[in-house]
Amino acid sequence: MNIKVDVEESISGAAGAKTFPGSDSRHYNYFQPKGRKATHYEDVTVDVQPDPERYLAQNWIIAFANGDPTYSKDWTKVKSSDWHVFRAPDQEWERTHYQRQSTIIGMVLNVVQNGRRSGAPQRFDKQWVKILQDHLGAYKHLEYGLGISLMHAQRLGYTQMVNNALLTNCSYKIRFAQDITLYLGDLNLDLPDLDLAAGKKHWLEDELWQETRATIEGVMGTNDYIEQYFATNVCVEPLLGELFRSGFIMQVAAAQNDFMTPSVISSGEADYERNLANTVELLTMLASDVKYGAENRKLFEKWLHQHGGQALAAARQLQPIWSLPVNKRARFDDVLEAQLARIDSITNAIGVEKLPR
Repeated sequence: MNIKVDVEESISGAAGAKTFPGSDSRHYNYFQPKGRKATHYEDVTVDVQPDPERYLAQNWIIAFANGDPTYSKDWTKVKSSDWHVFRAPDQEWERTHYQRQSTIIGMVLNVVQNGRRSGAPQRFDKQWVKILQDHLGAYKHLEYGLGISLMHAQRLGYTQMVNNALLTNCSYKIRFAQDITLYLGDLNLDLPDLDLAAGKKHWLEDELWQETRATIEGVMGTNDYIEQYFATNVCVEPLLGELFRSGFIMQVAAAQNDFMTPSVISSGEADYERNLANTVELLTMLASDVKYGAENRKLFEKWLHQHGGQALAAARQLQPIWSLPVNKRARFDDVLEAQLARIDSITNAIGVEKLPR
């Protein structure tokens, strides 16, 4: 006996019960691409993570023991009319990310191997070696802390596109912290007096680093994944990350007979440029949201005052490090001024008020 059951199209999850965008097309395009045609990045990213508001008609298939859904919009205070609009400008996904990470690691290995082969570490200024030991060794904990924070954040992102941007950012941070750790270990092979434990000691005990440490722990302590992303790339990176990498190491190293360290550190600068582009794209989308934009901008400004204000205080506490090299090539005040201009350009692009001085 054949029994026909009529099911409302709006609530059915049965195959063929709904008419999807592009269903009459000969091409597989179930989503709206950003451009005229879908990119490879969009094909492997968009809607990979399900969403009951789009194609998961039967709601979440699994949930946590307390009833929380698999993914929830409540995991951030930020609101969006459509989280699925976001596309990362770097269009990075699994394969391209592994390829780029491999390229960076190969570059760093070449620099270190060629430098050691030529005897470069023995020509470093001795005071500079101590600076690398104490303060570059301390700085790597900043990178690691941000990486751990983003590792938590990426699990909570509501769409695969947001998750990908957070996850690649996390991966770059963890890799860069590892780059620094391995680099100091390689230097130790030629400079046996270099103390590999000194960096951790300075991070935990040196007064110069305690405000920075508090800033990073503050980012790690929040459970809002957009806040973690905002604090990392809008506040900490320009005022502490770039300040130390570009404003100190990369400007001062050559005068200390060191061409190796800037080459290793340069990968972190390139990482940030890509991560910043993704961050600004997402935050601008949220700040200009037709329905929630004003509310989101107010929230961003609150986070800017909190995390940006603490990062600025931490940056000022690091000032004595610029006085340590024998051959000085950068003034802290000039570097800080440049980084304040940098954060102003970022907040201006997003559409929020600039950081109070």
